[in-house]
Amino acid sequence: MARLDDLLRQMKQQGASDLHLTSGSAPYMRIHGDMVKLNYKSVSPETCQSLIFEILTDRQKELFSEEWDLDLSYPLAGVGRFRVNVFMQRHGVSGVFRLIPEEIKTIKELELPEQLATLIDVSEGLVLVTGPTGSGKSTTLASLIHTINKESQAHIITVEDPIEFVHENQRCLISQREIASHTKSFTAALRAALREDPDIILVGEMRDLETISLAITAAETGHLVFGTLHTNSAIKTIDRVIDVFPEGQQTQIRVMLSESLRGVVAQALLPRPDHNGRVPVVEILVNIPAVANLIREGKTHQIANVMQTGRAHGMVTFESAIHELIQKGLISKEDGMSFLRRRSAGKQITSSPPHAPRLPTSPAIN
Repeated sequence: MARLDDLLRQMKQQGASDLHLTSGSAPYMRIHGDMVKLNYKSVSPETCQSLIFEILTDRQKELFSEEWDLDLSYPLAGVGRFRVNVFMQRHGVSGVFRLIPEEIKTIKELELPEQLATLIDVSEGLVLVTGPTGSGKSTTLASLIHTINKESQAHIITVEDPIEFVHENQRCLISQREIASHTKSFTAALRAALREDPDIILVGEMRDLETISLAITAAETGHLVFGTLHTNSAIKTIDRVIDVFPEGQQTQIRVMLSESLRGVVAQALLPRPDHNGRVPVVEILVNIPAVANLIREGKTHQIANVMQTGRAHGMVTFESAIHELIQKGLISKEDGMSFLRRRSAGKQITSSPPHAPRLPTSPAIN
C-alpha cells in the first residue's frame, strides 16, 4: 500500500475534490471549491518526491524525468480513481490528485437538466460540453455515456488524458484509450478511431486545430462525437471552434459546423446555500435551423436571442437556469447574481464558499 493512500482516503471522507501535494508546503485540499490548508508540517522536497514516485511505474518516472510534467490515473480500491498531474515547481516535485468517484451518477442524480437526454438521442453529430476547469465537464460526459451504455447498442470509443471514469460494458461495447498508455495523441487516436467501426467517439479534450478538425469530420461522417472545450458559454464555444482555424478556412468551417453540431452544454458549479456541496448551473444550446443559419452566416452574436425563445426546443440560458435554482432554494440569490455579473464581465465562472473547515491532522505522510 502506498503511503499516500491514507491521505487519498481522507479526501473522500472530507468530500474533497482535489489534493495538492507540494514540495515546501503543507498539503491542501479543495473542498466544495475552496482551498483548505491541512494541519500538517511542510513536506520536504525529498519526502514529496518519494511519496509521488511510489505510485509511478518505471516508464512514468522516465517520462517525467524527460518532460517534467506527467498525467496519469491512479486507482484506489474502495475510494475511486484519481486523475494525477505531477509537475516541477521552484521547490521541487509536486502533484495534484483529482478524485474521480467509482460510481457514475445519472443525469437526475447530478441535478442536471432533463433536456440533456435529448442531445444524446441522435445517431450522429457533434455535442460539446464546456466550462472552466473544475466545472464538472468530465462528470457530465460520464453520465451521458453511462446513459447510452444502459439504453443503446453501440460501439463507444473514448480517448482521454488520462482515463477518468471507467465504463463497464452493458448494452454497449466500450473501448477506452489513454494518451501515452494506449495511443500517442488525440489526433492519432481519432484518425484510428474512424477505422475501428465506432458509433460514438468521446474526445477528452479538443486542444488544437487538428483534433477539432478530425472531430468535426467524424461527426460529419455518421458518428456521434462528444468533446470538451474550456469556454464559459455556449455561444463562445462556437466562436472558439471557428477561430481556431485560419481565416481562409473559417467560411467552410462555419458551414461544416452548422450542419454537424447537435448542441453545446456549458456549465459551472455554484455552492449550495449552506456551502455543503455544489450545484451545477447549465446552459444548453440546441442547433435548430435558426441557429444553424446564424452559424453559417457568421452572426453568432444573435444566437442569444434564439436561445431566449427556444425553451420548447430544450434550450436553457444561464440566466434562466440561475433564476430556477434560486427559486428552488438550491443556491443563494447572492451567489446566483454574482455568477451572472462575472459572466457579463467576461471573468472566470467559478465560485466557492467563503469558509471551509480545517481538517484534522493525519499521520499519512509522516
